[in-house]
Amino acid sequence: MKRIIYIPFDHLHRNFGALKEADPKQDVMAMVESARMTTGRNWHKERLFFLISSARHFAESLKDEGFTVEYVKAATTIDGLETIKAKHKLSEVICAEPSSFRQFEALQKCGVTFIANDFFLTPRPLFKEWADSQKSFLMENFYRLQRSRLNNLMEKGKPTGGAWNFDKENRLPPPKKYEGPAYLEHKRDQIDIEVAKELGHTPTTTWATTRKGALDQLKNFIDNHFAEFGPLEDAMTTDNWALHHSLLSPYLNNGLIHAEEVIAEAVKAFNSGKVPIESAEGFIRQIIGWREYVNGMYWFLGPDYRENNQLKATRKLLPLFTDSNKTKMNCIKETVADIEERAWVHHIPRLMLLSNLALVTGTNPQEFLDWMREVFIDATEWVMVPNVIGMGVHADGGAMMTKPYAAGGAYISRMSNYCKPCVYNPKLRTGEDACPFTTLYWDFLDRHKETFAKNHRMSQQFFGLNRLSDLPELKQRAKEVLEGLEQGTI
Repeated sequence: MKRIIYIPFDHLHRNFGALKEADPKQDVMAMVESARMTTGRNWHKERLFFLISSARHFAESLKDEGFTVEYVKAATTIDGLETIKAKHKLSEVICAEPSSFRQFEALQKCGVTFIANDFFLTPRPLFKEWADSQKSFLMENFYRLQRSRLNNLMEKGKPTGGAWNFDKENRLPPPKKYEGPAYLEHKRDQIDIEVAKELGHTPTTTWATTRKGALDQLKNFIDNHFAEFGPLEDAMTTDNWALHHSLLSPYLNNGLIHAEEVIAEAVKAFNSGKVPIESAEGFIRQIIGWREYVNGMYWFLGPDYRENNQLKATRKLLPLFTDSNKTKMNCIKETVADIEERAWVHHIPRLMLLSNLALVTGTNPQEFLDWMREVFIDATEWVMVPNVIGMGVHADGGAMMTKPYAAGGAYISRMSNYCKPCVYNPKLRTGEDACPFTTLYWDFLDRHKETFAKNHRMSQQFFGLNRLSDLPELKQRAKEVLEGLEQGTI
């Protein structure tokens, strides 16, 4: 044996990273299940189950291929690597560039040799080259370059369908009493059962823990959901927990499938004529646009970016985030209950319900970020830091987004079926039955009017604020709402 190849739990692909040139006769595969990963924070057990079981399945697949695999449990990743190095009397450890600043620094101090991370379509130096050339970091500008560079949905240098995006077609509210095709359920094998027992957890059948299962999920999305994905991608409904979303982010983020594979299948389906352009473009934009942009911005903005709090938000994390029974707000109760069950909701509840609430209540960005990191099955560090600090709670002073994603109850009422059975009325901003989102939306604008007064994208909102005749009553109601949210009674 000549060298150790360290495989982080989010590099689980045989054809990418440090594994693509691995030799079973010469390389020791090192995988470390660290105590920091399993017990260091209040991780959602479904998330831990998915990550650990996926890693153990991957380790077995490498053994089947003839590799020497060292899968160890240790206090830290570095402790585990030192144990493996001592056992095999080897000093050289190689690894694809890790996905977080913290792990990068720790491995670097340990003397690990890095190779370029190719789990994304955009090399980090290429993204930096783009970002360095920009006055503002508009994702749309990056996305259009990506389409051209990768030649996705392009014809003779122009976008297929005559437009770069079809957002206007992709904003339908949910249909009434909607069911749709069933989502896959994944049978649990002996490895799954052992991991679940160690965690004291009864896992759902929602998430696959093998590459085969991840590929099955991709096929199920392409065959049964892709065509309907676009128009309903922003909708929220209690009738269908996933509503045609792909459910591929966990597998993309831990490496069981690669973006190249997903895009190839999506383009193939579109070219077959079975998928309309609004669904194809909307989905492909999420993969080659937003996902790549967020990862690029994580590395470009640096390790201190996560500490931003430019709106000076100091409220402690509200009890409703960690207990769905601590609120009467139907939209939040349903969303948090879904997270409690399967560690996932799609991007609109994350942005327009959870992050929106954290934003308008002035919740501390780092406390909210930590919670988001802990509860979502796909919440790697590079995903959540830009998405929460930049997009979700606008804590970065507008470095990523030109305006905050604050919204009142009207948006939620239009895009979901949450409001009808709710005790609060989205049309009201004052009174005991006023929707907390509606009240706090206007209160947020009033609290931060000096900060956003010169933002031309918010002129309409401030025009509306200046026309309010009941602002004193609204501010009093906002105070009551915030107290009730802190007590878990609203």
